[in-house]
Amino acid sequence: MQLHSQSFFKSVLAATFLGLCFVLAGTQSSLAQGAAGQEQQIIDLSKKKWQWMADKNVDELAKLFDDKAKFVHMSGTWKKDEELEIIKTGSIWYRKADVHDVAVELFDDTAIIWSRITLESTVRGSEAKVEFTVTEVYKKRGADWKLLALTFSSVRDTHVIKH
Repeated sequence: MQLHSQSFFKSVLAATFLGLCFVLAGTQSSLAQGAAGQEQQIIDLSKKKWQWMADKNVDELAKLFDDKAKFVHMSGTWKKDEELEIIKTGSIWYRKADVHDVAVELFDDTAIIWSRITLESTVRGSEAKVEFTVTEVYKKRGADWKLLALTFSSVRDTHVIKH
């Protein structure tokens, strides 16, 4: 009888261990998929932001931009209200942003996205087409991501973002 008990106990132990391995593997897979899903969410949000800027949709941008957000451009640094006014009046019109490459890093509830773009814009009445690497910093606030910072860095067209 003792031999059957030991065999049964070993079978239960092996099944429990195998089940635990499957649960852990599934959890790791879910976490990896969750991170990849959040990265894609940030990429999609950044694309929407470029479209809202092109459309001068300051209502959507006002919801996206954190109240303390900062914007660094070739000609200066300003805050949310100034950026929205610049977009609304067309002082800078971000007509089209062609995104060539994107890298995203997640840090808990913070995301940084680096995008290499060609930006076609109108700046105070003059047409411009410039290569930039744009750095955007987002913070998760409840269910929404808020843009904290957007910085334009002028680069050569051979610039490559390290992934």
